[in-house]
Amino acid sequence: MKDLKVIFMGTPDFAVPVLDVLIKNTKVILVVSQPDKLVGRKQELQKTPIKKLAEANKIEVFQPIKIREDYQKIIDLKPDIIITCAYGQIIPKALLDLPKLGCINVHASLLPKLRGGAPIHHALIDGYQKTGVTIMYMDEAMDSGDIIAQKEYEIKNSDNVGTLHDKLSLMGANLLLETIPAIINKTNNRIKQNSQEVTFGYNIKREEEHLDFHKTCQEIYNQVRGLNPWPLANIIIDDKEMKVIECTYELKEINQEVGVICEVSKDKLGITVQDGIVYLTKVKPFGKKIMDISAYLNGQNKEDLLNKKIK
Repeated sequence: MKDLKVIFMGTPDFAVPVLDVLIKNTKVILVVSQPDKLVGRKQELQKTPIKKLAEANKIEVFQPIKIREDYQKIIDLKPDIIITCAYGQIIPKALLDLPKLGCINVHASLLPKLRGGAPIHHALIDGYQKTGVTIMYMDEAMDSGDIIAQKEYEIKNSDNVGTLHDKLSLMGANLLLETIPAIINKTNNRIKQNSQEVTFGYNIKREEEHLDFHKTCQEIYNQVRGLNPWPLANIIIDDKEMKVIECTYELKEINQEVGVICEVSKDKLGITVQDGIVYLTKVKPFGKKIMDISAYLNGQNKEDLLNKKIK
């Protein structure tokens, strides 16, 4: 495996463990990542997590604005295999057909479930009981190639995007390492995806971050943890946006309008929903830091909050 000429394509933190195992076990000849971005109020140029790891290991980094138009550098290097993980752009057919061992992708779901750019978020938001990682051959359609290997993970009620992200990232890296020898020897599985079982986990839209209290307790709980720690769920209270970091709930019969603050104490803020009460436990008020609900309530008129309608 040490002689395997690999070009790796990836961008965010999720891909870092994958690149790390490749650096330690193969010959990574080039790393391809999305262009660096301006971030923060000062608009400082920030390197991608993958670029940082590549540079730390003295590996050349290539950052085309549009890979569909700028890929000759990859062709010239004649890799044995191209491995991608959360790269962020569609790979052109010329590259898919280039390496003798193919183009391999590490995807954070049990394909054909949750194709797309936000499978971890949607596994939680959509109430999946299990998810996992898939090693697959790439083709021209999104996440539709033949499956080489998969590993399942049973989602815990305590999981959020952050915890699930870290678990699946390491799981994907380890599964890839286990699978590469069979890919080299061409003894690996190649299983067609069942088109009847396809679901999608598209990138989260801004409107999907807003909590709708007409949903059930479980659905709201799933939405909150499926957006934590990024991009975070939100509500509107007193015409200002408040981020909801964590919540709990109690199932009970409700005899009043949903989306109303029905319970306020020194450490409780309960909102009516379809089948019970959702209690906000950690929030980020507009313009302030993340705080426990008790800290938030400490600065509020509790009588004024009671029976207030949440937007």
